[in-house]
Amino acid sequence: MACRKDGYSVSAVVVDRYGILRAALRDDLAARFTLEIAERKANMTVMSWSDSGEFRELRQDIRPELNHIDGLIVMVGGVKITSGGYNLGAVGVSGAPGGELDAACARQALENLSERIEFAIE
Repeated sequence: MACRKDGYSVSAVVVDRYGILRAALRDDLAARFTLEIAERKANMTVMSWSDSGEFRELRQDIRPELNHIDGLIVMVGGVKITSGGYNLGAVGVSGAPGGELDAACARQALENLSERIEFAIE
């Protein structure tokens, strides 16, 4: 909804701390490929325990190799889900015109859900 409000048709995928798919949502106008890309961004975030854009900047040296591993992609748009100091998982977003916009939508969604996320781990 954070992206739709800004006029972007995206897919969002949530994975848990083990990279297991927990939720996937595709806007009716988003391409089907956005689901796979969003999941791969979320998995990259879980693998590195840093937002995928941050990892992309820090590890340009291994980016090409990681992009060949099934289920991973080194692109901006994956954001950690944390609460109470715990790494809970990640959300990946794909479909906005640029990874930074994908990541901004993911962060806005997590901010909107922060109370529910905190409540869920207590």
